[in-house]
Amino acid sequence: MSTSDAPVPKPSERIGIEDFLAVDIRVGTVIAAEPFPEARKPAIKLTIDFGEVIGVKRSSAQITRHYTPETLIGRQVAAVVNFPPRQIGPMMSEVLTLGFPDAEGQVVLIAPDLPVPNGGRLF
Repeated sequence: MSTSDAPVPKPSERIGIEDFLAVDIRVGTVIAAEPFPEARKPAIKLTIDFGEVIGVKRSSAQITRHYTPETLIGRQVAAVVNFPPRQIGPMMSEVLTLGFPDAEGQVVLIAPDLPVPNGGRLF
């Protein structure tokens, strides 16, 4: 299946700019990554540095199809940093790491094309 054949969900309802601005999406650098065998679905535990203002946060991401812990160290990722923490098995996930589904529904991380300062906010 080519990327043009991938099923695409219908657009969501329109929202105002205030709704978009309420979602705080920041960039950070993965400083640690390890397998997460206790998760219900295959996942990787991430420790992400979002810079001085946000700090270092943890996340669980179901990204094992395209990534290994070793390939994630030093990589910049985008995440929602203002959702409440969520218990994922034995760990507390503090941010939601963002990605898009590939043609088979597996997560492909999103990141800036060029290096940017950790903690930069998406706008």
